[in-house]
Amino acid sequence: MASENRTPEPAWLDQVKFDANGLVPAIAVDAERGDVLMMAWMNRETLRMTLETGTMTYWSRSRREVWVKGLTSGNLQRVVEARLDCDGDALLFKVRQEGAAVACHTGHRSCFYRAFENGAWREPASDA
Repeated sequence: MASENRTPEPAWLDQVKFDANGLVPAIAVDAERGDVLMMAWMNRETLRMTLETGTMTYWSRSRREVWVKGLTSGNLQRVVEARLDCDGDALLFKVRQEGAAVACHTGHRSCFYRAFENGAWREPASDA
């Protein structure tokens, strides 16, 4: 039986507490404006890829595959800063949004474009 030539995982990766599905929430914030752009999931592989390449890489739960944000749309997210919360179970990334500067697949700048007003979720006239 041949031994596998695997690169050992870095110690910093063991400080992240992944859930029972091997995932951790990752929040992307605009590095300049401070706006929350989106929340997605990462596993060990995508977190490592993100920090090694500097490009936000997530785990798509619906497609069950690695997802490099903006690879097809051109709306890449470049890591400016990465933070781990006090419990080690959530990640915060300050990013530079490239391309059309939209993070949401709907074409909005942020995935959090709807606000609860008067008993309903409403879209603002503009989220620029």
